Amino acid sequence: MCIVLVGGHDRMHGEYKEVGNRYGCKMKVFTQMPSKLNKSIGDPDAIVLFTNTVSHKMALTAAKEAKRKNIPLLRCHNSSKNSLEETLLQLKVKVS
Repeated sequence: MCIVLVGGHDRMHGEYKEVGNRYGCKMKVFTQMPSKLNKSIGDPDAIVLFTNTVSHKMALTAAKEAKRKNIPLLRCHNSSKNSLEETLLQLKVKVS
């Protein structure tokens, strides 16, 4: 399963990927707005959006891309490891 994470803290980048690996997910993490974010997202199974640590422009781009490609968008207010784990668990339950 491939997950795109939008938002979060720069210093947590490696920990987000580690949590994804533990849940069997390949993680693509964007903590900063790259040029052409909409092209960088690709075609993942889901997009996780950390709403408290993301710019409005990044959030809107991710939401627009999710809607355009019919990708599930999971919004999470907190950007902690535990919050990501809970979100991935919810996603696993929905997929199963």
